[in-house]
Amino acid sequence: MSVRCPLMFLLSFMTLTYNPDVGAQEQRSANRWEREFRSIPDTARLREYMRRLSARPHHLGSTYGKENAEWILARFKEWGWNVQIESFQVLFPSPRERVVELMQPVKFAAALNEPVVTEDPSSLQQQEQLAAYNAFSIDGDVTAPLVYVNYGIPADYEQLGRMGISVRGCIVIARYGASWRGIKPKVAAEHGAVGCLIYSDPRGDGYFHGATYPDGPWRPPNGVQRGSVMDMPLHPGDPLTPGVGATEQAKRLPLNEAKTLTAIPVLPISYADAQPLLSALSGRVAPEHWRGALPITYRIGPGPAKVHLGVRSNWNMVRLYNVIARMEGSTHADQWVIRGNHHDAWVNGAEDPVSGLVAMMEEARGLGALAKRGWKPRRTIIYCAWDGEEQGLFGSTEWVEAHADELRGHAALYINTDSNGRGYLSMAGSHSLEKFINDVAKEVEDPEKRISVWKRRQLFDIESTSSAEERNELRQRADLRIDALGSGSDYTAFIDHLGIASLNLGYGGEDGGGIYHSIYDTFRWYTQFSDTSFVYGRALAQMAGSAVVRFAEADLMPFEFSNSSEALRKYLEELKKLASGTRDQIIERNLQLEEGVFEATADPREAMVSPIREEVPPFLNFAPLENALATVEQSAHRYREESARFVESGKRLPPVINRKLLQTERSLTHPDGLPERSWFKHQIYAPGFYTGYGVKTMPAVREAIERKAWKDADQQIVRLASVLEAYAFAIDAATNELTSARR
Repeated sequence: MSVRCPLMFLLSFMTLTYNPDVGAQEQRSANRWEREFRSIPDTARLREYMRRLSARPHHLGSTYGKENAEWILARFKEWGWNVQIESFQVLFPSPRERVVELMQPVKFAAALNEPVVTEDPSSLQQQEQLAAYNAFSIDGDVTAPLVYVNYGIPADYEQLGRMGISVRGCIVIARYGASWRGIKPKVAAEHGAVGCLIYSDPRGDGYFHGATYPDGPWRPPNGVQRGSVMDMPLHPGDPLTPGVGATEQAKRLPLNEAKTLTAIPVLPISYADAQPLLSALSGRVAPEHWRGALPITYRIGPGPAKVHLGVRSNWNMVRLYNVIARMEGSTHADQWVIRGNHHDAWVNGAEDPVSGLVAMMEEARGLGALAKRGWKPRRTIIYCAWDGEEQGLFGSTEWVEAHADELRGHAALYINTDSNGRGYLSMAGSHSLEKFINDVAKEVEDPEKRISVWKRRQLFDIESTSSAEERNELRQRADLRIDALGSGSDYTAFIDHLGIASLNLGYGGEDGGGIYHSIYDTFRWYTQFSDTSFVYGRALAQMAGSAVVRFAEADLMPFEFSNSSEALRKYLEELKKLASGTRDQIIERNLQLEEGVFEATADPREAMVSPIREEVPPFLNFAPLENALATVEQSAHRYREESARFVESGKRLPPVINRKLLQTERSLTHPDGLPERSWFKHQIYAPGFYTGYGVKTMPAVREAIERKAWKDADQQIVRLASVLEAYAFAIDAATNELTSARR
């Protein structure tokens, strides 16, 4: 039986009484606790946590994965948290048979294994390591001609079409990069391929960049990137229980009805195994931008290379172990600040995910230490160590689905981390939190430059941009723009499914490497080539923990809707430019066809085959969106002014105001979700249907334009406008309560 954390809390609707002196005193107290917290995280502890957690392989369903969950639980108890393990039963295919053989024109059998590195004892744990494979590939055994498809994204198949090359009935080989791995077999199957191989080209993360492991940080010739290929743009989480928590009692789909499994078999291989396959191809030389760094002439095929691909998995149900810890709020216990990082890995996982997990653990220890000194947060804080993230965000998704009603009513904020490294702060999330997280970043010191992590990021961006306009904005704008969230980590269910305002934080940019999802992601690699002294682990704990403390202590939840409306304006302008550009391209192409001019290419043999005149699309009517966004901008301005007046007034803060603010992000969702993928409810942020992780903002409209589905685009514009009007109404509801309270 699952150990369930009930998450049912008594609600406290106390009305707080303020006057200016008391408010200032409370602010000074909150600042003191925040500063005290930042002094607690310790690099030596971070190192020892990582040594323990990454000591053995700990994938979903493994013995050491469960032991890690129990060890994390024991630490939280030691630090004074109320903590439990919450379990779910999920589908997890593990590798049983893997075959890749070149049958013609010569014989070659791929090794499909990563060799031991004598300098790294973790690589010796072969009996506990998951073999290199792609989880949620269907079983299959196919022999077919091979075709090289570059990154295997839609644009690559468009170019193949212009070359007159079809992959129907073939096995494709694609290199990692340009999109999430699960998109590659998805698009290949849509074009009629019968199998897919994905390899790591050294141009991406191998010797092209420097010395390979163990001499350097980059991927060695036999290194392989494992990973899930389930169709997460449809929905993440357990494939058999879409939309509901995967409890033992949950109703499950038959395996053959699961929508997120691949349609064709797929395996990942190393560049050592890929080179003989690619060398055996003949036919057209690949375009220059398709060529990697292997010492071969990159050709496309098909043939004469013929490949045998066999995949067979053990389709088992396994138990996952989420560690859920909570610290009860003192006056706003019904409002929850949630913090998470996953604990499972494909193998030892020192970088992914332990580097982020150890920072979260130091935060938890620090908050526990504050509590022992007398601090009690106003809002309830919940810390979560997720399991099963690597297979498809299983732990977080199942937990969110199981507790959806409670979370809709009480979750105010979710803060996520994942892998962490050395370098520059990265901030992404809901734009109503942009000002809040910028303010936190200005208080955290960069451990090497001794300036704020905010200032270091600003200076880096100023130096990196080639746009004078962007450079001027970086110098003048009060806040750095944060990125929008797509998918790829545990924030997905919170923001995309339930509309809970979310953030994702981390450092990186100065510790590149090529051990991602391989047996070489180990304690040795991390301590030699990444955040070797764990100072950026400490900085991450300071950053995320300070955000938790500040939000949990805030009288008025620190949302700022002007930043949000500014981001929405930017996205709308992008849509208008996309629609206009697409229309102009079609008109220009049709004119060329009328004049007998084919599409210009570097190789005249790549001219369009059987060009077809396209219908010129109508002008899209963006007026509903323009009007709705103008309403949002007005509402955001009113809230900003009224919240400032309210703070100055020293009047009582009715609890209804924060409860209304908590719901503002929910208003950006739609109950029907996105077209053809109803699990994704948020109408501003979502992973792209053909990007997997990469975000598409205003996705329903944007993807309709990209598909040239003009009628759909018009319909989605109207629906998105109604969502923005609901957002403005939600902001106005909070503003009106502030006005009433002030008067």
